[in-house]
Amino acid sequence: MSSRRPTLRDVSSLAGVSAKTVSRVINDDPAVAPGTAEKVQAAIRELGFFPNPVARSLRVGRDDAVGLVVENIADPFFAEVTSAVEEVARERGMFVVIASAGYAPENERVVVDGLTNRRVAGLIITPTSGDHSYLGHGHSRLPTVFVDRPPIQHDADTVLADNEGGARLATRHLIDHGHRRVAFIGDRLHIYTTRLRYQGFRAAMLDAGLQVDERLVRVDAMGAQNSTAATVELLTSDPNPTAVISANARTSLGVVKALHQEDRTDIAHVSFDDFQGAESLNPPVTAVYQDPQALGRQAAELLFDRLNGDDTPPRRVVLPVRLIVRGSGELPPAPMPTLP
Repeated sequence: MSSRRPTLRDVSSLAGVSAKTVSRVINDDPAVAPGTAEKVQAAIRELGFFPNPVARSLRVGRDDAVGLVVENIADPFFAEVTSAVEEVARERGMFVVIASAGYAPENERVVVDGLTNRRVAGLIITPTSGDHSYLGHGHSRLPTVFVDRPPIQHDADTVLADNEGGARLATRHLIDHGHRRVAFIGDRLHIYTTRLRYQGFRAAMLDAGLQVDERLVRVDAMGAQNSTAATVELLTSDPNPTAVISANARTSLGVVKALHQEDRTDIAHVSFDDFQGAESLNPPVTAVYQDPQALGRQAAELLFDRLNGDDTPPRRVVLPVRLIVRGSGELPPAPMPTLP
């Protein structure tokens, strides 16, 4: 007699219903028809199935879980992505094993190897590595979807936001409000999202017949503290900007701090990516909004399509972004102060 622990899919097979229906019965969903619920409960009793999320988190099998690798689960953006992935997985009777790889590229493979050794059914990855060819070999050959950034040297389903288009939108918005000296502050250009946002910024400036002043570009501001210092430096430079585009939410927090600290809230500001409290500041921060929940849902749905046998060529999905107009991005150009 096999000692294998019965899985949710065993229950769904015996009861003749989907794994999602089994999950709804386990969670006492009142919308499940009484007859269907009884069939599921009978299958649970016959198999001796016991849903124990704690035990499953310690003993993951291919029938139970998918792996999710993000940079930092504490980052609000990735927390939203994670929440959406978990919701889609829960609907399908699956669990999610989440791991943060941090910002060092070499950590990614270590984390992925750890998840595949625990025999997850598939992977969703926000990549940091510069080479994903390792995913095509050995035990790492699993259905894999990339979210927020594409893989390098590996072909797989990918879900992205329109980074370049969003940066064009932000830059054109500032130009339309009279700005010509527009600064761009972000982290390093080897990061895919920053690189495309910078490209969108440059393209919009050139489309308007404006030269990009490299003295107003900072692409070394890793995190809020560095972006605060970079913004202060720009505000006291010659020339100084009348408007700033910040390339992500972490950078935006540093820019906002500098503008208030230097009493320069007359400088227009558009943040690529919204952040908590942006609407409560004075002035409220205009932001390019990318929907992390939509990114997570789309990535999870693509992965479950693969797990269900979809063998079509890899897909690349680019989700639209939109501008949330709040006030900071609509300020007119401030007069250039007289520097000492």
